[in-house]
Amino acid sequence: MSADALAARTADAFAARFGRTPAGVWAGPGRVNLIGEHTDYNGGFVLPFAIDKTTTAALAVRGDRTVRVASALSGTEAVEVDLDGLRPGAVTGWAAYPLGVAWALEQAGVRLPGFDLLVDSDVPVGAGLSSSAALECAVAVGLAELAGLDGSVRRGGLAALGGPGGPGEPGGPGGLARLDRRALAAVGRRAENDMVGAPTGIMDQYASLFGAAGSAVFLDCRSEEVQLVPLELDAAGLVCLVLDTKVSHAHATGDYARRRDSCTRAAEALGVPLLREVPLDRLPEAQQLLDEETFRRARHIVAENQRVVETVKVLRSEGPAAIGRLLDASHGSMRDDFEISCPELDLAVDTAQANGALGARMTGGGFGGSAIALVPVGDLDKVRDAVLRAFASRRYRQPELFTVLPADGARRLL
Repeated sequence: MSADALAARTADAFAARFGRTPAGVWAGPGRVNLIGEHTDYNGGFVLPFAIDKTTTAALAVRGDRTVRVASALSGTEAVEVDLDGLRPGAVTGWAAYPLGVAWALEQAGVRLPGFDLLVDSDVPVGAGLSSSAALECAVAVGLAELAGLDGSVRRGGLAALGGPGGPGEPGGPGGLARLDRRALAAVGRRAENDMVGAPTGIMDQYASLFGAAGSAVFLDCRSEEVQLVPLELDAAGLVCLVLDTKVSHAHATGDYARRRDSCTRAAEALGVPLLREVPLDRLPEAQQLLDEETFRRARHIVAENQRVVETVKVLRSEGPAAIGRLLDASHGSMRDDFEISCPELDLAVDTAQANGALGARMTGGGFGGSAIALVPVGDLDKVRDAVLRAFASRRYRQPELFTVLPADGARRLL
């Protein structure tokens, strides 16, 4: 479904649920991380791109401090809260994401009005495509615009949270400046970390907010510097095939947190604030200082940072057809050193590689979700068929396979 069609459906669903027309509909895209996994919270480099699958948020201001949030994907009643009662632990389930954004905006000094919200989406949930950040960013750009239009943004609110920023950057209608997008990325991350309880980094929000068609988002997670890197798959005769294994994962569970703790311990032992500071030539020293498991966790981060930087160089000089070896190496590192893959992901990657993919890797936080494969258009059917047969032969659940393209970031649609 196109973004415009999804926006129209969302507006209709809002009117049916709340009995009035929304003030607007905003979109937040999902993302695929091309390369750079678990490097974000280590202050390193990542290279995601926003995809042409989006979450939409229809919003309208109320005359009080009540918030009602509903989902077109669920027949359940709207969740209703008072903005003055919002705090971590007060809301659970999917509503914690959009309500967490409202809470984080208010914590940043933005006095919000009450509002009604209805969300819809075609971003697969649990596939490692960051449906959560898509939701957060759609709501964040909508609330920021509505708050600005009614004059309720306090001095020092969003700008203070965002820090120094670059020149203004156009969005769609009601687009926000780069400073605002940095601030809103911080808002989304705080919502996810504090309200939802998932210890994620900033990559997903930056991908959803800064994405652009035909480009990947090269993010330095320490400085938060953003550069757009050409990723023109169509021109190269390539597609990015997403292989959703349907194996669910939850970032708020212990596996993700344990990997993060390992990275913290490794950095402390090496005398650096973040593993971003460790060059490849310090790995022999790290091996002497760390236990075997913690060393492998650190080795993945250090090597993955280097792979991201090399991928950017190759995309700029040779184009996407030349990055396959780096994608393959990334998956091997996640499988063996960081140990965040699973049998279904490994099967998807191995099968794609053996049937014409130029490169393939799992993407996202791991322990399930999706893999991606960079596939020549002429080999797409061959790769799809081979993966489906391989999963059937192992009696795994049938995966969902679909292609994605780099798309524009969060914006107003209606």
